Amino acid sequence: MAQGQGLAGTRVPDSEKITINLGHVDLGYVDLLVAEGVYANRSDFIRTAIRNQIGRHSDITKQSVERRSVELGLCRIGRADLEAARAEGRMLDIRVLGLATIGPDVTPELARETIGTLTVLGSLQASPAVRAALADRLR
Repeated sequence: MAQGQGLAGTRVPDSEKITINLGHVDLGYVDLLVAEGVYANRSDFIRTAIRNQIGRHSDITKQSVERRSVELGLCRIGRADLEAARAEGRMLDIRVLGLATIGPDVTPELARETIGTLTVLGSLQASPAVRAALADRLR
C-alpha cells in the first residue's frame, strides 16, 4: 500500500492538528523569529522545537519503545487481521507509537472479541462505534 494511503485506498493524513496555549511573551518571541525569517511560520517553529526536544531525549524514547514493544509508524488493523485472531482464539494487545487505523469494515463486536488492549501514543482513527466498543480497553 502506498505511503499515506489508508484502508480501501482512502487518504490517511500525515499530520494531526493540535491546539496549544502560549504566554504572550513566548508567542511574541515566536513571531519575532518568523518575522526575521528564521522560521517560515509559527507551525514551522513549533514543529522544529518539538523535533529538537524529541531528539534531545532520544535515549529515553528508544529505551521506552523497546521496553513497551510498540509498533512505530502506521499500524493498520483490518477486518481480516481480526477475523484471523478470532479464528485462532487470540486476543490482541496492540501498542502503537504513531497512527493506528481500524478499518471501516471492522464491526464493534469484532473489535471487542479480538482486541484486549489498545495503546496508542499518537493518533487513533476508528469509527465512533468501534471507539465506543473499545473505550474500556484504550490506554
